[in-house]
Amino acid sequence: MRVPHVVVVGYGPVAARLADGLLPSVRRGTLALTIIGEEAAPAYNRVLVADLGVGRTTEEAISVSDPAGLAAAGVSVRMGVRVRRVDRARQAVLLADGTTLPYSRLVFATGARPVVPPLHGLNPDPDAPAALPRGVTALRDLADAAVLRRAVERRQRVVVLGGGILGLEAALAAHDEGAEVAVVHHGPHTLGRSIDAGAGHTVAAALRARGITVVADARALGVELGRADDGAPAFSGLLLDGGARVAGELLVLSCGVRARAGLAEGAGLAVDRGILVDHGLAALHDPHVFAIGDCAQVRCLDASCADCAPGNGPLGLIGPGWRQADWLAGVLAGIAGAPGPGAAGGTGSAAADVPLPAERAPVMMLKARGVDVVAAGDVASGPFDDVPGLAVSMWADPEHGKYVKMGTRGGVLAGFVSVGMPRTGAELALLFERGSELPADRSALLRLDGPDGLAVGAAASDPSRTVCRCAGVPAETITAAVAGGCESVADVSAATRAGTGCGGCHGQIRELIEAHFAPAVH
Repeated sequence: MRVPHVVVVGYGPVAARLADGLLPSVRRGTLALTIIGEEAAPAYNRVLVADLGVGRTTEEAISVSDPAGLAAAGVSVRMGVRVRRVDRARQAVLLADGTTLPYSRLVFATGARPVVPPLHGLNPDPDAPAALPRGVTALRDLADAAVLRRAVERRQRVVVLGGGILGLEAALAAHDEGAEVAVVHHGPHTLGRSIDAGAGHTVAAALRARGITVVADARALGVELGRADDGAPAFSGLLLDGGARVAGELLVLSCGVRARAGLAEGAGLAVDRGILVDHGLAALHDPHVFAIGDCAQVRCLDASCADCAPGNGPLGLIGPGWRQADWLAGVLAGIAGAPGPGAAGGTGSAAADVPLPAERAPVMMLKARGVDVVAAGDVASGPFDDVPGLAVSMWADPEHGKYVKMGTRGGVLAGFVSVGMPRTGAELALLFERGSELPADRSALLRLDGPDGLAVGAAASDPSRTVCRCAGVPAETITAAVAGGCESVADVSAATRAGTGCGGCHGQIRELIEAHFAPAVH
């Protein structure tokens, strides 16, 4: 009897995590696995592409998969190969080179592509052979990182279009490494989807204090193209409504992403803002097809389902994608008659036995040197707004780049934003994730960032607290790894996976390492 064959379309970090979870079944010979990646490079962490572009990390450091190791274990890894179409009636994947691969289960892990805005001079068609002119990049892959790296090394002027978290991180990183940077965004303040106006203006002031130009409430109309040294057309300026022009040699588009769902839609699957899947990650009306990560949108067929009522699209975060991959690995191992990491047993009914946990509201963190921003939940209401059941506390010191707002219901955080207050923000994030009550005296939280720097919150001192939200690694696991010989963030990441996601926890990992070795120093 032939073993079940799982085909994964896409070879990004979420697909790599799924492959790790399926390796035991592959090694036992109870499951066959094929991974198809359109890029020629193995899976890497796209969240850290900006760091790669400014020279703070290497391709090896952001790699999250070893194709040679997978092949040695029995996995078929096809890189630099494009899928032409999926034939669901025959349960087969047709590749551009003419190869046909049959599947027992098909997993879409195709991720997302950057949005190219409809500006004069740009081709927004993602399938066009040359969608972007020279000097314009969306900073999504390794080639984009190389473009940014050249601009930073040459101290060129970099224009970032978009005031979201990825755009600001790229702007701050490029500026810190010597580039002249301008941020242009639509809307009255930065990070408009995550924080309120007061926090947004505080962030913008912090950017300007660092020497970054911020152009708010701007409507971009087109790109101006000059001539590169070899005579080819190249970006020279961003044209704004009203006749303004922002000059530069590199334009970084940070205008959001859109799920890569075209292949699934062409196969007749239901698609909205992503590939529609139920709470078991199975495509609607086809139990043999699944989707995970940035291309998947959970929306079941139950019209009364409270979790699906908001109709939200993919979260676009690596942590939820990894959790989906771990859970789905258990389901797929179950069809091979073996328990997997997310399954209760080897019956093949993991989806029913251990339901995929619903994702909590995510905590947004800006990962940049010297500009600390953490936020979660709804922070739109002010302290004097009449919102039943909601109490809002706020403190602002814009001169020094500090701002905190906390919204509570019954003493429990419903939303918060912290700017320029790293310890306060860390404590609020932990309290928000746990659903814990805030102290009656809210000002006690502000003292965590006091001048003595010694105060530590109760939640922050709990060894069971989650340090790496992406990989779900608690402080006690990291401490144990350090006690076992790990002496750097890279060592801890290799041993525990902590810090391999967005990188926002690297500072906390360093603190735990330093705390362990501090007694030896003294």
